[in-house]
Formats: sequence, structure tokens, C-alpha cells
Amino acid sequence: MSNFFIRSQRRVCFSTACRRSAYTALRKGWFSMCGIAGIISFGEDLHDRERICARMQEAIVRRGPDQRGMLLTEHAALIHTRLAVIDPEFGRQPMHRAYRDEVYSIVYNGELYNTDEVRQKLAEAGCRLTTRSDTEAVLMAYAVFGEACVTLFNGIFAFAVWEQKRQRLFLARDRMGVKPLFYHLTPERLVFGSELGCLLEYPDVPHEIGIEGISQLLLFGPGRTPGCGVLRDVKELQRAECAFYTRENGLQKRTYWSLEAAEHPDNFAQTAEHVRYLVTDAIRRQLVSDVPLGTFLSGGLDSSLISAVAAREFARNGTPLHTFSVDYRDNDKYFRKSRFQPNSDPAYIRCMQEALHAEHHWTVIDTPALAQALYAAVDARGLPGMADVDASLLLFCREIREHVTVALSGECADELFGGYPWYRDPEIRAAWGFPWSQSTAYRMEFARPEIAELLRERRDVDAAYQATLARTAVLPGDSPTERRMREMLRLNTDWFMQTLLDRKDRMSMYSALEVRVPFCDYRIAQYLYNVPWEFKEYRGYEKGLLREAMRDYLPEEVLWRKKSPYPKTHHPAYLAAVTEMLQKRLQNPEAPVLQIVTREALMRLLEGDDNVQWYGQLMTRPQTIAYFVQLDYWMERFGISVVL
Repeated sequence: MSNFFIRSQRRVCFSTACRRSAYTALRKGWFSMCGIAGIISFGEDLHDRERICARMQEAIVRRGPDQRGMLLTEHAALIHTRLAVIDPEFGRQPMHRAYRDEVYSIVYNGELYNTDEVRQKLAEAGCRLTTRSDTEAVLMAYAVFGEACVTLFNGIFAFAVWEQKRQRLFLARDRMGVKPLFYHLTPERLVFGSELGCLLEYPDVPHEIGIEGISQLLLFGPGRTPGCGVLRDVKELQRAECAFYTRENGLQKRTYWSLEAAEHPDNFAQTAEHVRYLVTDAIRRQLVSDVPLGTFLSGGLDSSLISAVAAREFARNGTPLHTFSVDYRDNDKYFRKSRFQPNSDPAYIRCMQEALHAEHHWTVIDTPALAQALYAAVDARGLPGMADVDASLLLFCREIREHVTVALSGECADELFGGYPWYRDPEIRAAWGFPWSQSTAYRMEFARPEIAELLRERRDVDAAYQATLARTAVLPGDSPTERRMREMLRLNTDWFMQTLLDRKDRMSMYSALEVRVPFCDYRIAQYLYNVPWEFKEYRGYEKGLLREAMRDYLPEEVLWRKKSPYPKTHHPAYLAAVTEMLQKRLQNPEAPVLQIVTREALMRLLEGDDNVQWYGQLMTRPQTIAYFVQLDYWMERFGISVVL
């Protein structure tokens, strides 16, 4: 028994056949876990920046600890780290290809789920690939089709292509925002990377936050405004954005895809049938049936559906599926029912175990490990985050990585199918503001007076909310309910979902675990955007449409289980632990967090009641205390100062 985990089921060693299958999968290019970074500077010779590039590479090495690659030219540096499962010589990056009169180099983080279709398009254009790697498919698609290549891709990705003769950089990010890409832009250069910590290794990136960054941390956190990197002069390429960077024109960005409003011609039966096709196709595209990958299994609808579809695919090949669940020590003793979490997971997980006949692995997290992991979670995210919701996932992924390299998870179904409580509560739904944090009044109580005054003048939250509504596509004939539900879906995909995807990517990649999210398939998002609300709420259930479409995949008690959020600890020892952690940090009279908030407000939090909801039901009082622990640690860890 370790300090971190109690392993209640045996560790499984994969057979020789499974290892051989994994080798086959790698040779076909199905693994692409990595980190990317780069510098483009037309006013200096980047050969002189090799040590800086090495430090940037080291900052993302956990995303891909087995291989390191770097292209260093006069004006361009491309940096890559890769996880090589078995064949270390296959798929090295940066990858280079000559096409016509140009030489193209790529660093790529992601997975294409339609590589065969892209290969076919390239073959029709007269381009033949030399490997089965999706990296080569992406690179040559750009060489042949230019920036339009991104419209061909179904997958999760962030990549950069450097054209050596033209001296031009192309950047792109996937439609749904699963894979990250941050950048720092000045008149002299562009610096980019998978993670904020990587950018901070470049000496000209300021370790500072201004009032905009404080607004993000205090009023939006753990969320972020789309495109905002929190740090001064740091941005993020938004989901479904691509960009060119050149000496003449600087950085020019455009959005290549967005949710479009259209009439929905299908009746309910046709809609359910199409949803079933889209969901099963998305899952199957992200599965390789003879590869020892696994699935998250919470006993909720979404992860159970993914596991059920995966188990059927694996069974056809006589291979057991590996499923993974998390719980907290003594949660059976301290669990408290609430409006948001009416029941706990273990009973439903056991039900799915019996139905799936999978190789199941339990991870039980202890309170001391959970509290201590708050710091590693900040290291992984590069920002304060969702407190123990982040920390528990980080520990969980660390355990999963001991068994598999790839796992499938159920994120994004709630945003698209209307699963959250705020979709179905008419009072919350009609209110102004982000439904998971409709008032900033409580948050503002923490701010130092001079900061509070600046924040009130800016009205950032109202402006961000209004801007999201303004970019929501609607039809002239939409009823008030349908219009509002489109707005709700846009609010959730642009904001809440991005926070969860941030969490999933950083916490998993910290242990070099690649997590795929089948419900994030853009085809599902586009179709669901136009499905009437009455269909989604079939039989009065949240995600009723999804339940009906997939009903033969699950036991009845799981199929119709009421929505329950990601589990968190209810152990009183956790509140005591994070309280002690914050008290110790406040013993420092110059604690960094006191540049933003007052000591008095933090003391009121420590001594207050439990009716705090900092970020929906996921962050109540213990998690709010933990958030301020993380904020202080983050400022200390990265040397962040406030410059107003």
C-alpha cells in the first residue's frame, strides 16, 4: 500500500499479443502524445537561443518524456517532446518534407481520427505519403491544401508548420479546443508553446499580471476568457482558430469553423438514430480494438456509454477492455446527498463492472495525498485551477498511466446534450450571467480596495457574457426557449467546457497519459446545436435524447441514473488540511496572494460556513480555500508579480 493509493484490484500485465498489437498501432501512427513550442524572430539569429530553447523543451518534457527534437535555424526554432511507446525511431519531430519548391517542418500535438480520409484526399491530389503517421498526413495536407487543410481534419490537435523558403509560420488548433496552444507576441518575435510554464522560460515573457489577469483569477477563475493567457502579454489561440505569422504582416488569425444555426428536419426517431450513429462512430474512431487502451468509468451515463461501446469492440477481438474508477477514502462514511449530487458512484460502477466483464481498476485517494497534490496540479496547469477536482484527476491519471497509455473520457456530453442542472432550472436559465457563477459579488469581497475599484470600472464579466450571447448563431424563427438554449450551449462550450478540457489535458499529460474525448467530436456538436430542446429533454430527463438513443448499451439503473458531477471528497479531514495549508501560507506577511486579496477576507473564508459556491457545485468552501492556496503557490512558484 502506497502513500498515495490503495489498489483494491490486482495490477494487470498485458500479454505478448497485446504488446505486439500496441507495436502495430504505433507503426500505423496512432500515438502522438507530446508537447510543442517554438520561437520565430526575424531580428536575430536563433542559434544564439539554443539554451533558452532547451529550457522551454524541459518545461514540457512531461508531455512526452521519451524523445526530444528541435529545429534551430536563423529565424525559426521548433521544439518537440514525444512519448514513444515502443518504437523510438518512428515519427520523430520536428518532421520535415519537401513539396514542390518549399520545405515544410512541423511540430504537432494531437490525434487525427480520420487519417484514412485525409490520405485519400492527398492521393486524389497526387500526393503519396511514405508512412502511416497522422503527423505526416497533417504536414502534407498543409503543403498541398494550405490553410484549408484544417477543414479536413477530425481530431484533437495543436500544431505549427514552418515554411523554410517563404519564412512563414502557420499555427492551428482543433475545433473544440481539446489541445492547448499559448503564445507571446511582441513587435520583434512570436513565442508559442503547449503550456504557460514553457513560455515563462523565455526571458522576455513577463512574469506579471495586470488588472486583466487579476480579473481572470478572481472573477472568472478557474475559468478563463477564451483567448486569454492570464499573464501579461500572453494569449491563447482559440479553438477553431488558425494563424499566419510573417515578417511583413505579423500575426494574422482567423476562425475556420463555428457552430451554425440551421433548421432541424429530423423527427425524434430520426434524431435518435443519427445521434446513435454519431456517438458510436466517434467512439469507434478513437478506439483501436487490439490496443491496450482504457476508459474512465464513473458509473455515470457518459463514461458508461463510452466503456460499453468500447467493450463490445474489444470483445470482437477477444481482448479485455481496461476500465478505471476513482474514489476517496471514507467517502462511503462521509458522503452527503445534495441537490447536485444525489448519490455516489461506487454502486453504479459495480453495476457496470458486471455488465462489461472488463478488467477494472479502482483508485482510492487519501486525504493527505489529495491536499499535497494541489501544488503539482498548479505545476501541471500553469495556473491555479479547480482545486481538488484538478488534484484528484492528476493522481488518478498517474495511476492509470501505470496500466495504459491512452484512455477515453466522457467530457463534453453535458454541454452538448444539456446535462447540467442550469439547463433545466428555469430560474437559473433565465437569469443574467454565467449559470455556474451568476454573481461576482462574493468574489469581489476578497479584492484589495484599489483592485476592487478597478474591477468595478471594467465590468469584465458582464462584457464577456454579453459578447458570448452576441456571437451565438440563431434563426429568425427560433422561439424564446430555443434561442435561450442555443445561448446556453454556446456559453457552456465556450467557457465551462474549456475549463474542463484545460483540466483534462494538463492533469493527464503531466503523467504522459493521452486522454481522448469522443463526445467532443465536432460533428456531434454541430448536429446537437440544432436539435430542439424538447428532444434533448426526452421524458423529462437530462440528456434524455442520448439515453434513448443508446438505451440498449446500458443496464436500466445506469441508463436512467440522475446526473451526478465529478466526485469530490466529503471527508472533514480535507477541509482541515486545506485550512491549515492556507493558514501556514498566510503566516508569511508578504504572501504573494496578498497583492490581490485582503488577509481579512481570507480569514473570513477560513472561519465561515459551508454555503460557498465559487464555481458551481464543483467548488464549495473547501475547494475555495484550496483555490487560494493554489493562487498563492502559483505566484510564488513562477515569481508572478502584480503590475497595475
